[in-house]
Amino acid sequence: MIGIHSRDGLGKIAVLLALAEGEEEEASIIKRITANGYKYTKGHVGTMDSKKIFSSIDTAGIKEGLVGNHYREEHALYHAILEAVNGYCRGQVGLESILRSTGLTYSIVRGNLLYNEEERGRLPWIAVCLYGKIGAPRKGFEHDAIGLGVNSI
Repeated sequence: MIGIHSRDGLGKIAVLLALAEGEEEEASIIKRITANGYKYTKGHVGTMDSKKIFSSIDTAGIKEGLVGNHYREEHALYHAILEAVNGYCRGQVGLESILRSTGLTYSIVRGNLLYNEEERGRLPWIAVCLYGKIGAPRKGFEHDAIGLGVNSI
């Protein structure tokens, strides 16, 4: 397994969490994340409606306390989601209207931009990673995709 190192960025941490499989692998990453003051959540969504991706991730971010009830925090999360969905959908933020479906795992990580001591105490950032299958709404007609969005709060 790839570990988290002192010069890793918030985006890599979000990617590793989204890709983690199994309790042991996920627990190892979570232990390193929480030991260094990062907040995180991980979830799943399957849909043919891109609005459901946004609402699932936004709701999880609010419910888990990754963003507060402040415009700038929710706005930062929205733009991180938008950037991640844009990458995940390969530039076409749409599913149902172009006959695509998806089943994905997402992670949200909030903290310092870099995973090191010199960045402690600086303004927080938020990263959203999406990883899963996307394709025609028929079993076996999908492929892997990944998207990452990182935004300052």
